[in-house]
Amino acid sequence: MAEYLINARLGTHYEAVSAGTRPSGYVHPNAVRALAEIDIDLSMGQSQSVDAFADRYFDYVITVCGSAKENCPVWMGGSGQQVHIGFEDPADATGSDAEVHAVFRRVRDEIITDVLGFLEAELSK
Repeated sequence: MAEYLINARLGTHYEAVSAGTRPSGYVHPNAVRALAEIDIDLSMGQSQSVDAFADRYFDYVITVCGSAKENCPVWMGGSGQQVHIGFEDPADATGSDAEVHAVFRRVRDEIITDVLGFLEAELSK
């Protein structure tokens, strides 16, 4: 969700890509649904491995889960500033469909506040 949120809201200043240290192989339907609610189309999103970007330089590497925080420094050593902004993994949520989707919405909103907030603050420096 972070990649699509950044590109939709801050795409004139940043180009975001998202990858995982252990990608699931699919984009969770509730992530697609949560972004569709705010008019962002994630339906063509893909689950990618960090290996696809191993040779690329990034100004910022923002990790959002603990395993990425631990594993990214190994292969991202040449990139710019590393920042960890952690979130609950909404894919791990349990309960009814409505309860699970509520977690995706909450994490979406936390990404908007925390990650986009961080990047917007960086722009104003």
